[in-house]
Amino acid sequence: MTLSEEDYIKAIYHLGKGERTSVSTNAIAEQMETKPSSVTDMIKKLSEKGLVNYKKYKGVSLTEFGTKTALTLVRKHRLWEVFLVEKLDFSWDEVHEVAEQLEHVKSEKLVDRLDKHLGYPQVDPHGDPIPSKEGEFKKAVKKLLSEVPIGAEGICVGVKDSTPPFLKFLDKNSIALGDAIQVLDKEEFDGSLHLKIKGKDIHISEQIAANLYLKITE
Repeated sequence: MTLSEEDYIKAIYHLGKGERTSVSTNAIAEQMETKPSSVTDMIKKLSEKGLVNYKKYKGVSLTEFGTKTALTLVRKHRLWEVFLVEKLDFSWDEVHEVAEQLEHVKSEKLVDRLDKHLGYPQVDPHGDPIPSKEGEFKKAVKKLLSEVPIGAEGICVGVKDSTPPFLKFLDKNSIALGDAIQVLDKEEFDGSLHLKIKGKDIHISEQIAANLYLKITE
């Protein structure tokens, strides 16, 4: 497979939210920042290789082989992100672009040794699960902070928005994965939240809350 073909497979996987559901060529074009006609040409190539199912006007879905290929790419990407943060002192807002390049490394032996060297991590620096070599992973039971009720308590386990500006905002306000968070109050007017994080009271906007995942404490 070419690097471009791998990028398309991963894009379809993410657009389908990890399920083998159909996604539109327009959605793929927007994700890949290209023309729908270019997407159609690529989809035909991927279909010939048994990676996708394509029906005109009904969208594109990954085959079992395509899903396995996508999970291999996701695994490599997230393992490299862990390596960059833990071993090379990259910040979590810097690693995505570098991992985008490293995920195309073909050596299965290298990736297996990387996994072992890191101690078989279960999640990447953004809280996303890392598939095993067999493509298996546990889906975390989590909710967006903006959706939990007043009085709820939990642990910050991930981010929906992993762009550098958002991650830098979290760093600036000392909000990180693993932090205990309690929802003290919610403003009816704008949906902003009053929280207690690591013993400190802070206010965040609804936009910020809608991009933080919480695992509710039973």
